[in-house]
Amino acid sequence: MAEEKKAKALSLFLEAGFDKKRAEETLRNAPLTEALSTVITEAKAVEGVDMKNVVNHLYTVASTLSPQAVVHRSALVKYVATGKVGKINLSAALNYLKKLGSDPLDVSDFENQCGIGVVITREDVKKAVASSITENLEEIKKERYRFPVKNIMDKVRDNLKWANPLDIKEETDVQLKALLGEKTEEDSKPVPKKKEKETKEVAKTAEGEVIKELIVFPDPKENKQLKPSLLENHLKATGGVVVCRFPPEPNGYLHIGHAKAMNLNFSYPKKSGGWTYLRFDDTNPEAESEEYINSIIHDVKWMGHNPKSINFSSDYFPQLYDMAVQLIKEGKAYICHQTKEEMKRSKEAKEDSPWRNRPIEESLKLFEDMRKGKFAEGEAMLRLKMNMKSDNPCMRDLVAYRIKYAPHPHVGDKWVVYPTYDYTHCIIDSLENITHSLCTLEFLPRRESYYWLVDALRIYRPLVWEYSRLNITNTVLSKRKLIKLVKEGRVRGWDDPRMPTISGLRRRGYTADAINTFCDKVGVTTHDNIINYNLLEQCVRDDLDVRADRAMVVVEPLKVTLTNWTGKKDISIPKHPKETKRGNHDIPLTNVLYIERNDFRENETPGYKRLTPKQPVGLSHVPNCIITVTDVVKDGTGEVSELKATIDFESKQKPKGYIHWVSPSEPAKEPLAIEVRLYDHLFNSADVAALGDEWRSDINKGSLVVVAKCFGDSSISGAKAGDHRQFERVGYFVVDGDSTPEKMVWNRTVTLKESKWEGKKGDE
Repeated sequence: MAEEKKAKALSLFLEAGFDKKRAEETLRNAPLTEALSTVITEAKAVEGVDMKNVVNHLYTVASTLSPQAVVHRSALVKYVATGKVGKINLSAALNYLKKLGSDPLDVSDFENQCGIGVVITREDVKKAVASSITENLEEIKKERYRFPVKNIMDKVRDNLKWANPLDIKEETDVQLKALLGEKTEEDSKPVPKKKEKETKEVAKTAEGEVIKELIVFPDPKENKQLKPSLLENHLKATGGVVVCRFPPEPNGYLHIGHAKAMNLNFSYPKKSGGWTYLRFDDTNPEAESEEYINSIIHDVKWMGHNPKSINFSSDYFPQLYDMAVQLIKEGKAYICHQTKEEMKRSKEAKEDSPWRNRPIEESLKLFEDMRKGKFAEGEAMLRLKMNMKSDNPCMRDLVAYRIKYAPHPHVGDKWVVYPTYDYTHCIIDSLENITHSLCTLEFLPRRESYYWLVDALRIYRPLVWEYSRLNITNTVLSKRKLIKLVKEGRVRGWDDPRMPTISGLRRRGYTADAINTFCDKVGVTTHDNIINYNLLEQCVRDDLDVRADRAMVVVEPLKVTLTNWTGKKDISIPKHPKETKRGNHDIPLTNVLYIERNDFRENETPGYKRLTPKQPVGLSHVPNCIITVTDVVKDGTGEVSELKATIDFESKQKPKGYIHWVSPSEPAKEPLAIEVRLYDHLFNSADVAALGDEWRSDINKGSLVVVAKCFGDSSISGAKAGDHRQFERVGYFVVDGDSTPEKMVWNRTVTLKESKWEGKKGDE
C-alpha cells in the first residue's frame, strides 16, 4: 500500500475513534484496511451518526462480513450508523447476510430475523426474570445460591431474544438477593462434584426431531464373570483400561456407517488410556478378497485412527477349532446333516434336529472328517447344543462350523471348514480381552447366544452393548445394495463420488475431519432415526471454509468483449478472505472475459440484480468497476453467444450486484479450460429403504452432470489430485484423480449452501 494511502487511512481511523495502536495494526492488513475505510466513509455520510458509539461495530462489519454478502455492506453500515443494529443483534445480522450471500435482501424478513426495531425495556426484563424465578422457586429456595443462575437467565433470553444481556444479569442478581438475602458462608462453599456420565446429543432426524440420550458405559472392573478369577486375569492383562475392536468383514468397501462405528470404537478407549484393534472378520472366504482388506486398512488410517494392531479372525482358526472339539467333548455341540430348508423348518417349529443327541465320539469323528474334506459342502455342519425351545431364534442351536471349498485371502487353502460369525466373534473378543463389544442394534438378539458361548467355554466375558446403526437420507448403506450398484454399473465403482463409501466421499472431496465431526454430531443412541444428509454437507462446508483457498471458475461461460478498453490489468486477490497470511494471487483482466451464462438476462425481472442490457454490474475483486452491456450477439438458433460491453474503472455508481469472471492472459486466447463434474444425491427419495425392492427405480438421473469445458482463473493451474478450492459463488471442489496434464478434472464436493447452485442440470 502506498505511503500516502496509508497515511490517509490512518487519519480516517484515528478520526473515527480508534486508538493509534489498533489503527496501525489494521494497516498491516491491506484487504481489511480497504474494507474498514469504505465502511467508515459510508457511515460518516449518515446524518446524525455518533462515530464513537459505532466504530467498534463498523470494525466487526469490515472484518467479519462474508465476501459473498459484500453487496449488502452499505445497507448494513446504514443500520449500524443509525443505531438500529448494535451489540445485541449485529452477530445475527452478519449470520443472516452470510446465508443470504448475493441474493436480494428482503428488508422485512431481515429486520424481523435480526430483531431490528424491537425494543425491550428494563421493565420487560424485570417481569421475565420474575417469571423464570417463580418457575424454579422451590429449587431456588432449597439450593439458594447453589442454584445455577444460568438456568434463570437462559429462560429469559429464550423469551426476550433481543434483551440487553447486562440488564438480564443485573435484574437476576437484584431479584435473587431480594428473595434469598445476602450470601452466607455456606452459600459460598463449592458445590460437590458429581461423577460425570457420558452424554451425547444426537443430530436432528429427517423430520427435525432432536433425540437426547444418556449413555452410561460400565467400568471394566464391574463386568460380571462366571468366575472371579476371569476378571482378575483380564484386569492384569489390560491394566483396567478400555479395550475395543473395529471388526469389519472384508467383503466390500467401508462406508460412512462404518465411520460412525470407527469413531466410537477408537475414540472411547482413548479416554481411559486404552486401545483398539482393527480385526478382520474373515470367516467367509467366498465373499472376501485382498482388494477389500487393503482398502479397509487404507480407509481406517485415512480417517485418522491408529489401531494397536491389525488382526484377522483367521489367525485364531487353530484355537477356534480346538475349542469346538472341547464343546463336542462336553456334550455342548454336535454334527448335524439337515439341509438349510430342514433346519429352517425345525427352528420355526422349535423341534430338535434328528442328530442332536448322537454320541459324542461319533460327532468328534465326523468333525474330523469334515476338516479332512470327506464331506461335500452342505452335507455336514457343527451346531451348538443350546435351547431349541427358546423364544430367541439365536438360541436355537446355532451353526458353529460349515464346509467351504474356497481359498481364503489371508490363510490360503489350509482349511475347508470355516467357523461362523456367531461362533467366532465372541470367542475372539474374549481372547483379545475386549472390555466393550460395541455393535449395532440388529445384533441385539445375538447377545444371549454370545454370553452362552463364552460361559460354555468358561472364558472371560466381554460386555456387549448395542447402538443404532447410521441411516442417512437419499442414500443406501446396505452392503448388499452397494455391491449391486457397483456390479450393475449404476456407478463408476466403489470410489464413485456419489457412493457413501469412505473412498467415494474422499474422492468427492470430503475430509476425514469433516466426516469425524459429523459422527460426533450424530452421536450414539439406541433410537432408530434417519439423519438428514444436509448435516453431513454442512460439516464439510464448515471444514472447507477454513481449508480451501478461493478461485474464480465459470462453469457455463458466456463471452463478453469490452469495446472501450484494450489494455491488461493484473488483479490481486486474497487466496482466502479470512486467512490473510496465505497471501494473494494475481489473475489477468483483459478486454475479453467470460461470465456465467445465468449472470445475464435479456429482460429484467423483479429482484434480479445481475447483468441486463439496462443494468450494469460490478466485477468481483475489481474495485470501483462496472461493466455495461451495449450489444447482445446471437447465433443462428437465437441463443445469446456473446455480449459487447463497456467497462468503467472509476465508476462512482454503486452496482446492484457483483459477479465473478475469468479472463485469458491475451484476448486472442482462451482461459484455462477444465472439466467440472457436478455431483448430487444418488437417490431422489429421503427414505430409500421404504421403497423395498423398487429402490433402484429411485436413482437420480441428474446425480452426475459433466460439464466438459469450463474456464478457471490461472490460480488453479498448479493444483494436484486431492487439492481443494472454493469456486466463488459456485461451491467447493476438489481435483479428481482422472486429471491429466492436458486437462484438469474437478469434482463438486458440496454447494455453498443448502439450496442448489442454479447451474446445469440433467443427465450425465
